Amino acid sequence: MKQISVVTPCYNEADNVEELANRIRDVFAEMPQYKYEHIFIDNASQDDTTGKLRELAASDTRIKVIINNRNFGHIRSPYYGMLQAKGDAIICLASDLQDPPELIAQFLEKWEGGFPVVVGQKSKSEESWLFFELRKRYYRLVDKLADVELLENVTGFGLYDRKVVEIFRELDDPYPYVRGLISELGFPVAKVVYTQPLRKRGVTKNNFYTLYDIAMLGITSHSKVPLRLATMMGFAMSIFSFCVGMLYLLYKLIFWNSFQVGIAPLIIGIFFIASVQLFFIGLVGEYIGFIHTQVMKRPLVTEKERLNFDENATK
Repeated sequence: MKQISVVTPCYNEADNVEELANRIRDVFAEMPQYKYEHIFIDNASQDDTTGKLRELAASDTRIKVIINNRNFGHIRSPYYGMLQAKGDAIICLASDLQDPPELIAQFLEKWEGGFPVVVGQKSKSEESWLFFELRKRYYRLVDKLADVELLENVTGFGLYDRKVVEIFRELDDPYPYVRGLISELGFPVAKVVYTQPLRKRGVTKNNFYTLYDIAMLGITSHSKVPLRLATMMGFAMSIFSFCVGMLYLLYKLIFWNSFQVGIAPLIIGIFFIASVQLFFIGLVGEYIGFIHTQVMKRPLVTEKERLNFDENATK
C-alpha cells in the first residue's frame, strides 16, 4: 500500500487546522488504497494553534506535528516539512483552506498516470481582483526574465514524487524557490486548474515584505537578466549623455550670446542618474544577499517539539 504524506505549514491558524484535518481525513476515507500521514509544521504560532494541533495529534496518530522554536518564515518552514515526510508522494497545501483538499484525488490520479510533479494552478481567485492581477503580472515578468520557463499562478500547492523530494534534499538549499526548482530539474509537470476560494476565517499572513521577498527570490534565483540590463543601460545612458553634452556645446558655440543653459537640466539629470544608480545598486544588493544566504548554510529551522513521529505508532 502506497503512503502519501500531506504537509501543512501553519502560523496562527487555530480556527482552520481542525477543519483542514477533518477534510483531509474525509478525502482519504474515499481512497482506501492509500495510507497517509498528515504533517503540520507550526511556525511558533502566537494563538492557540499549537494547542489545537496537540489535540488532533492525540486523537489520530496519523497526524504528526512539528513545532518550530521561532517563526522561520513562509519559505523555509514549508520546505523543511517536505523534507521530513516519508511518503511515496508528498502533497503540500496551506492551512488557510484556500488550497482545496478535495483536489488531492486529482493529484493522485495524475501521479499514478506517470507525472512526478502535479501542481494546482489558479485560473482565477475569489480574492481581490487587483491582488490576483498583480500576482499574474509578476509571474509573467519573472517568466520572461528567467533562464527557464517558470510555472505561472502556482503557489506551491501540489504533489511531489519521492524522487523529486530526494533531489531537493541533495541540493541542500537554505532558502529555496520551489517553483523555480521544479522548472530547473525539468520533470514533467501536470497542472490541475482550480478557482481559489476566499479565506473563511482569520487573516492572511502575507504582507508587502513577504510578497516582495518571494518576488526577489524568484528573480535572483533564476535570472541574470537584471544584472546585464544594468550594464547595458549604463552604457546606453553614457552614450546618450555624451551626445546631449555635445549638442549643448555645439548650440552654445553657435548662439553664444543668446543661449542660456540654465541649472534645471543639470538638476534633473543629476536626480535621474542618481535614482537609476540607486535602483541598480539595490538590485545588485539583492543578488549579494542571495549569495550571502547560500554561503551561510544555516539550518532551515530548529525544532522545539515533535508529536507522533514514533515509527512504531499505529492508529
